[in-house]
Amino acid sequence: MAKTKAELLEEAKALGIEVDAKAKVAEIQALINNKQMTDDAPSPSDADDSEDTAEAVAEEATETEAPKVAKAGKRSAKALEEAEAKAAKEERKEHAADEEEKPKGPVAITRSRLERRSKGFRKSAENLEADKQYKLEEAIALAKKTSHVKFDATVEMHIRLGVNPRHADQNIRDNLVLPAGTGKTIRIAVLTEDIATAKAAGADIIGTDAVFAELDKGTLNFDILISTPQLMAKLGKYARTLGPRGLMPNPKSGTVTTDIDKAIAEAKAGRVEYRVDTTGIVHLGVGKVSFSEAQLLKNVQAVIASIKANKPQSVKGTYFRAAHLTTSMGPSISLELADIS
Repeated sequence: MAKTKAELLEEAKALGIEVDAKAKVAEIQALINNKQMTDDAPSPSDADDSEDTAEAVAEEATETEAPKVAKAGKRSAKALEEAEAKAAKEERKEHAADEEEKPKGPVAITRSRLERRSKGFRKSAENLEADKQYKLEEAIALAKKTSHVKFDATVEMHIRLGVNPRHADQNIRDNLVLPAGTGKTIRIAVLTEDIATAKAAGADIIGTDAVFAELDKGTLNFDILISTPQLMAKLGKYARTLGPRGLMPNPKSGTVTTDIDKAIAEAKAGRVEYRVDTTGIVHLGVGKVSFSEAQLLKNVQAVIASIKANKPQSVKGTYFRAAHLTTSMGPSISLELADIS
């Protein structure tokens, strides 16, 4: 509906337009339209903002565009696929490394060496004072008391010497007969042609045929092998079998001899051989828990006397560094060095 002149004049006055009262309706309408167009036009600052927004949108669109693909080289389709696969692989490696660093499950609590031992061992260890050195007689009594196993355990002696086994003159090795025996049932094999003498002395496996039959089978159903010097050459091919088990006859251990009777008698009586290991320690069984304290004391004193007698002249300073007495699977008892050296 067309506005009247009065209505147009009111509208022009509201817009702040000065209009002559004699002006025509068309002229007043034109003035109002011009005023409205001027008000709706954007300001220069608004125009600048619009231009910046447009440029940003254009840049973003350019960045998101896919890279141009070349026919060959680093921009080829194959090269781009390989690059994406490599990046994905590296990302998987980093993710896997992060997963490995995370602890899986509950963190284990570190227990002391004594806590990891059996219940019987821990109970036996309660009879010993930590870091205390015991006299020989007291240690023997404690060794019998702290044996918690159900079988007749071996009483062991371990002595650390101030020697260097890499030097030939300090590589201590000897054998002796324990006064009270070893407490073990010894099976003796004798490589000899005098079968009657060996049999009378109490050997278990006698003769060349019987001994070689055992060696060929690889059973080694004996604890000591004694041989005459004449037959030692025939044992050469069995050295790899006998050597690692300590069964190869040796003149120093008294198992290569012409006196078969004496060798068998000593072996039955409780002859033992000892030798320092690579760290300079002698390990030796000196009896059984079932032995009396007096019997064990005689055996231990015999071992100590033998080791003292074999002290190399080149050893200077302390010869006995440490000594311990223990039983099979039992706690270790430290000995007073002044009591044995």
